[in-house]
Amino acid sequence: MKVFNPADFAALIAIDWADSKHDICELEHQNNTPSFTVISSKPEAINAWANALKEKYKGQRIAVACELKKGPLIYALSKFQHLVLFTINPSTVAKYRKAFTHSGAKNDPTDAAIQLEILQQHMPKLNAITPDTESIRSLAQLVEYRRKLVQDRVDLTNKITTALKNYYPHVLDWFKEKDTIIFCDFLLRWPSLELVKRARKHTLSDFFNQHNARYTAVNEKRIEEIKQAQALTTDKAIISPNLLLVECLTAQLKQIMVAIERFDVEIKTI
Repeated sequence: MKVFNPADFAALIAIDWADSKHDICELEHQNNTPSFTVISSKPEAINAWANALKEKYKGQRIAVACELKKGPLIYALSKFQHLVLFTINPSTVAKYRKAFTHSGAKNDPTDAAIQLEILQQHMPKLNAITPDTESIRSLAQLVEYRRKLVQDRVDLTNKITTALKNYYPHVLDWFKEKDTIIFCDFLLRWPSLELVKRARKHTLSDFFNQHNARYTAVNEKRIEEIKQAQALTTDKAIISPNLLLVECLTAQLKQIMVAIERFDVEIKTI
């Protein structure tokens, strides 16, 4: 990994980022006094600022420090060849702020000035962001987003299970695996015991067969239990709100499972 020093750059810049705007502290190579500016977080503003830096410093390299390794700001700046991006751990900035300010409270644009000081004094110890290949960067994001979707799936199945226990616990015995399309489709079609008990045997049998659940003994046992099942409660004040919640959450769960399959296909193509 290449080690950089402040003398390698025409200017040092630190960015204290936020959702709507970015506070910038800039120090020219031959200057001891930094300047402070604020730009919008909109892509047009970031691009205009980066291009203005290129013109101002005649294409020379500029060091830019930020408390980010990824995200919209990093993605926007990474395309500019004259910018070398350095990441500073947020905890490092917090400790620095606490050690050298009276209150230790976050105070914009003070954080940008702190990051600039860290960049200036400790650059050789900082990590420059070196973009991986396009396929590796794409794969990393796909895997990360898939992991989050899997966690969403777990959270939704837990919420659905809790709601079903309030009025319709039988389904939890009929389907051991909750993160399946057949479980979702069953609940979306028959979201209460009252509704499923109205279904004819051949309708239930056809449903299981259509979902490739072709284990005759298992299906017959399910159908028998459906017909013999007794309600946990008949109180509409309990059933109606929980039924509505189950319908909403189940629709989300099904969409997330479809999304995970799409991510799996995309990941395999890389």
